[in-house]
Amino acid sequence: MGRTLHANSVYAKEISDAMANVTDASIQAAGAAVAKVGTFLWIDTIARIPLVATMMAETPCTDIMGIVIYDLPGRDCAAKASNGELATGSLAKYKSDYIDPIAAAIKAAPNVAVALIIEPDSLPNLVTNANLTTCSSASSDYQSGVAYALETLNLPNVAMYIDAGHGGWLGWDANLQPGADMLTKVYKAAGSPKQVFGISTNVAGWNAWSANPGEFSTASDAQYNKCQDEKRYVNAICPLLNTGGMPNHAIIDTGRNAVQGLRNAWGDWCNVNGAGFGVRPTATTGDPLVDAFVWVKPGGESDGTSDASASRYDSFCGKPDAFSPAPQAGQWNEAYFEMLLKNAKPAFP
Repeated sequence: MGRTLHANSVYAKEISDAMANVTDASIQAAGAAVAKVGTFLWIDTIARIPLVATMMAETPCTDIMGIVIYDLPGRDCAAKASNGELATGSLAKYKSDYIDPIAAAIKAAPNVAVALIIEPDSLPNLVTNANLTTCSSASSDYQSGVAYALETLNLPNVAMYIDAGHGGWLGWDANLQPGADMLTKVYKAAGSPKQVFGISTNVAGWNAWSANPGEFSTASDAQYNKCQDEKRYVNAICPLLNTGGMPNHAIIDTGRNAVQGLRNAWGDWCNVNGAGFGVRPTATTGDPLVDAFVWVKPGGESDGTSDASASRYDSFCGKPDAFSPAPQAGQWNEAYFEMLLKNAKPAFP
């Protein structure tokens, strides 16, 4: 990518505010070090859109500002913890009130480099969860919304990556080709925008970049998924994207994947207990298909609440391998942040 992923002030302040209540000097020092690591900023509500202009203004020419586009109508149709503000059927509002002002803010700072991850989990949900009414009813909005985002945000200073889930999701033999087909279909519906570089994988995820034989290699169904790590997944799906006529490079979220063997199943996605900060953002990946390892999910922000009585409670956040107690999605969990610090590889000073 040729630049350093920007350590945005929003995440840095979140850490600083949390460290003000910590008395352990070693944790304070490590927290301050995390605040200096480049991390993507999630624009997950319309109310957060003004942050785009703020972030553009603070990003130096040596950096690239990472932003997650994440507010589709009917967002996260297969999960409860991170459902969004826009109901299915709100495509016009998504375009006019969400995508258009983000595009305007980026256009206003044409000399600032921006990396965009487009709508995590959206198209993968259409591939594997079409049996759910919430997903089937959102399908049109998802496909049209992602295509509109790709078309509208196709700006000279932008590099876009369409989210492609992870190896434990679309990496199954039966999902690889349908997954590639869905991605290329929407890419072409957007007019094959030249600023789309490829895909993002493992966003807010836990999978190893490279692990042999793999976390679930001994599972009874392992024979049906040869993508036991993200390296194998990228190298399996990217040729299919290329054949379909879509750019096939990737960026991988390594923000919380330092420790493996923690989950009971591939699909366990919520606040995995025992996790640690992973490899820091870098463009040195050792794989010609992978543009960068990046931190996408801000470590310390909850994936979802462990309170079974809460309206947005998702049963995955109450599984035995999920950290508890945990607050609502996006809220700070200091104990979890300190666990990520403790288990970080490489370690923080």
